[in-house]
Parts: sequence; structure tokens; C-alpha cells
Amino acid sequence: NDHSIVLAANHMVAQRQANNTLVHEMVHAFDQCRARVDWSDCRHHACSEVRAAALSGDCDWISEVSRLNLSIRNQFEHCIRRRAELSVSMNPNCGGAEKAKDAVNHVFHACYSDTMPFERIP
Repeated sequence: NDHSIVLAANHMVAQRQANNTLVHEMVHAFDQCRARVDWSDCRHHACSEVRAAALSGDCDWISEVSRLNLSIRNQFEHCIRRRAELSVSMNPNCGGAEKAKDAVNHVFHACYSDTMPFERIP
């Protein structure tokens, strides 16, 4: 593992998407350096995913509209939870959707509040 971030150009449809993806992955890198994340621990993984979704632009209004998620009420939080749960559910150590949801629920408020290295959610 060379600790690099690789963006596949054939999966990026716009510069904005590349920017959001890069920030998302850089949040994971920051978490790895700062907290020594154990990616086999579902709660560790969930925390980093919550932070990455919140801080990267993954869940901004434009991204959600492009995914046809058009709800107004609590859309940002719902998106963060949905994307974190999806990622954690794909971790073979986390036992699927229900365990991923439990892990995200357990860490959500503390990890959502942690905006480092930013002063606030961009």
C-alpha cells in the first residue's frame, strides 16, 4: 500500500465530482493519520465515512438532485447517513446493512460534529 489516492477519470463526469471525491478521500487520509483508523472496526469506518460525506460536498443539494433525492427536510443528514451506511455495509468485517446502520447510528453525532481539518462544514 503506497498510501496514494487514485481518481479514475472514466468515472468522473465533471470537475466538481472529481473535487468532491478527492476531498472525500483526503478526509479518510486525515483520519488515518490522526486517529489510526482500524478499517476492520465498523465504528471506526463509519466515523470516517460520516466525516467524509459531510465535509466533501458528497451531500450538497446539487449532488442530491442529480441522484434524484429531492426531499427537503433533513436531506443533508439523510444523505450522510445513507452514504456512510452504504460504504460500511460493503466492508466484509461489518456484516451487511443492519450492522452498518447500527455503526453509523452509534457514531453519527460525535463524528458529524468533528469537522477537522476544517473549522466548519464547508
